[in-house]
Amino acid sequence: MVAVPDALAVTPRQIAYARSLALRNKTLLPWEVQLDRRSLSTWIEAQSRLKPLDDGQPTSKQVAFAERLARLRRRAIPDECFRDRQLLSRWIDSNR
Repeated sequence: MVAVPDALAVTPRQIAYARSLALRNKTLLPWEVQLDRRSLSTWIEAQSRLKPLDDGQPTSKQVAFAERLARLRRRAIPDECFRDRQLLSRWIDSNR
């Protein structure tokens, strides 16, 4: 790690949180930002304000609810419903 004069070193927790934000927002964590605590903190603040990208996948709560409905109705959930939020929502609405 390259030391920047008069800069505090980043903490492992900061790096871990920054990496999780980068994964959530599907962006890269720039190397220059990782060199000092202040720039990493600024990057984290900006990334935490962003909404995660919507990939169209159903949420875990939606899947759990659909699986509970499927057990109660003794029906199978079509595989394509697990790949698209709207399809799963329609399946839930039609099987309530």
